[in-house]
Amino acid sequence: MDFSTLFRTKENLNLDKSTLTILRYIAIFGQFIAVNIVFFYLDLKFPIKESYVVIFIGLLTNLFLQFKVKVNQLKDTYASLFLLYDLFQLSALLYLTGGILNPFSILMIIPTIVSSTFLSMGTTIILGLITSFLLFVISFTHFPLPGLDSNIFSVPNYYTIGILISILIGLIFLSYFGIRFAGETKKRSEALNKLQEVISKEYELESLGGQAAAAAHSLGTPLATISVVAKELKKEIGDEKEYSKDIDLLISQTKRCSEILKKISKKQIEEDNFLSSIKFEDLLQEIIDSFKETTSKHIKLLVDNDENKIAIKRTPEMIYGLRNFVGNAVKFSKSKVIISLKSDKKIIEIKINDDGPGIPEDIIQKIGEPYIKSKSQELSSNSGLGLGSFLGKTLLERQGAKLIFRRNSELGGALVILTWPSKNFIDS
Repeated sequence: MDFSTLFRTKENLNLDKSTLTILRYIAIFGQFIAVNIVFFYLDLKFPIKESYVVIFIGLLTNLFLQFKVKVNQLKDTYASLFLLYDLFQLSALLYLTGGILNPFSILMIIPTIVSSTFLSMGTTIILGLITSFLLFVISFTHFPLPGLDSNIFSVPNYYTIGILISILIGLIFLSYFGIRFAGETKKRSEALNKLQEVISKEYELESLGGQAAAAAHSLGTPLATISVVAKELKKEIGDEKEYSKDIDLLISQTKRCSEILKKISKKQIEEDNFLSSIKFEDLLQEIIDSFKETTSKHIKLLVDNDENKIAIKRTPEMIYGLRNFVGNAVKFSKSKVIISLKSDKKIIEIKINDDGPGIPEDIIQKIGEPYIKSKSQELSSNSGLGLGSFLGKTLLERQGAKLIFRRNSELGGALVILTWPSKNFIDS
């Protein structure tokens, strides 16, 4: 294990200085109010002057953080130092006011929880160990907390130990939750960034196609003019060999350029019509044909003989999403993939069946998460069932799709069922 990774601040989750400053002001204000209520209103006597000093020093450190620390996003170095101070400051205040028997002792877990969410795992572990040590110290060494009858408030040792253990359990549980939550947030952020990148590239390609068509249209007139002038020059020159060959070359090259531009324009016109709407059946066939060029596996499309032929917009999201799940089926199948399409006035249904190993039980409920791991060597986290399926699922859901994943299909492998309300698409 590379232990240096333990002390890397979580990317995209750096602790914001203003957030930490506000949280510390709330804590300091709460400490000040609590100390005064207990001492003056409840008339429970404890070292209040020393408590004021501890709170005042906490205020000074927060003012330093607010006005002297120039960075807005706190890395481990700054953030861990302030959180560490908060631990010692709160433990000192608890030491003066009854130790772990003070109801506010539960607040000792907050710095570690903040660290688990925003900072490195190494920092969180260190803060957790220090917190545990300080909790143990104030459990058995502290100024006594007076009772309401002016007697010393005391409880049996087993009760103190019980409070200590319960706080430590809460510390471990919430810290672990914070670490997992931050990790999942980071993964989803990365996946969404990749999703946006995919969509941007698709639209960029479409834009380039439009620019090519515009260029073809704009260049058509100048080329036609050149061709006409060249032909007139040829008439004027006649049979003079010195210039005749050059003019013939000019005419032929102009003609060639015109033919190329016509092809570009024609192709763009076809693509424009193609992009506006396409039969669901034709889109699936197009995707299947693209895989037939790279695999020898049998891929078959079965279409329900329904009169209601659905036309859809040929969007990058739809193409990428369908290609991902068809591609997974082709990749993991042994020899056969069957895709069935059924549509009526209410619903469109696509089933993707393969004769592969099927979807492992340990990940079937996790498909669609950004990063997943399987115990199966055949279906690992980099197999396409992780980020690829997340992107595909997200893109298709944006188009109104509902996805169902099943372990076994009619062919013995995986089964993916995609459904859309027919009203989402154009009838033709």
